[in-house]
Amino acid sequence: MAREIKVMIVDDSAVVRRVMSTILERDPGIRVIATAHDPIFAIEKMRRDWPDVLTLDIEMPRMDGITFLGQLMAERPTPVVICSSLTTAGAETTLQALAAGAVAIISKPGLGVGSFLEDSSDNLIAAVKAAARANMKAVQRGVRTAVRSSPVTPRLAMAQTTERLVAIGTSTGGTVALEALLTELPRVSPGIVIVQHMPEMFTAAFAARLDGLCEISVQEAKNGQRVLPGQALIAPGGKHMQLARSGAQYLVEVKDGPPVNRHRPSVDVLFRSVAKYAGKNAMGVIMTGMGDDGARGLKEMHDAGAYTLAQDEATCIVYGMPREAVKLGAVDRSLPLAALATAIMSGPRPRRDLE
Repeated sequence: MAREIKVMIVDDSAVVRRVMSTILERDPGIRVIATAHDPIFAIEKMRRDWPDVLTLDIEMPRMDGITFLGQLMAERPTPVVICSSLTTAGAETTLQALAAGAVAIISKPGLGVGSFLEDSSDNLIAAVKAAARANMKAVQRGVRTAVRSSPVTPRLAMAQTTERLVAIGTSTGGTVALEALLTELPRVSPGIVIVQHMPEMFTAAFAARLDGLCEISVQEAKNGQRVLPGQALIAPGGKHMQLARSGAQYLVEVKDGPPVNRHRPSVDVLFRSVAKYAGKNAMGVIMTGMGDDGARGLKEMHDAGAYTLAQDEATCIVYGMPREAVKLGAVDRSLPLAALATAIMSGPRPRRDLE
């Protein structure tokens, strides 16, 4: 029988602490061992009984969550799920927390927190379980990469053709992994379309952060926007993104729709449209994330002639989505995170030469 996951909740709201405790303890595999209203009080409790997963607010008295997260990752790396207010002003702060080592985000509104968390109980439980399985060595490597990140100079081979297109799907741990990947790409990269599981309103801040770090342009996608070389378009949170074609030009359609595989945006939705409209001109990349979203879509891309890559287990924070894609026979090659940029720029290898 699997060992239960020990969780500590750190939040200055008594309502949030109480509701989250109730939700998490409904799952027989989770036990809330303690709660704390600020990080200083939390660390005293943690020394007595160290949790497997920490849920952490950002804005708290005495010490903010990001400062605490930085200290935690430097001294004793522990999986952290950020529970942050869903506001545009707080989006950049939450992205800083992800760069500092948090493995997932649970959004909470400024009002009606109790009912909101109840409505999001499945997501909260899933995030905690995914965090408990996180590869903390990969998290630490990602944190070191994020600290060093700065605009880079082109150092990879030129793209073979502007008709090439790269579709990327990722979830838990993906914000750090995408930063590590995209900052390695030169301006001559093929056009890139990305689904990162992320709440509504966070994707714009995430894209803006990456745009400031990367040689390529990174934008939150808009409906009807063209896919261009040297540019990455990230699906907006809360919307599906699909590839379409107008003559020789690729463009994206951003639209509402029901969640697919419990996600909106869904990687499967993007990958299936890429299989249909780009076929063998596309490359698919599935990266760190829980669940199986994207696995079947990547198989459709593979069967349509696209060249497909997966981030390998050793460098994934959560080896869920890539594992399921490999199981389906959807993946041509599994590569470490550090090798993906070179593979993207090198282009497809003939399948008879695959390792």
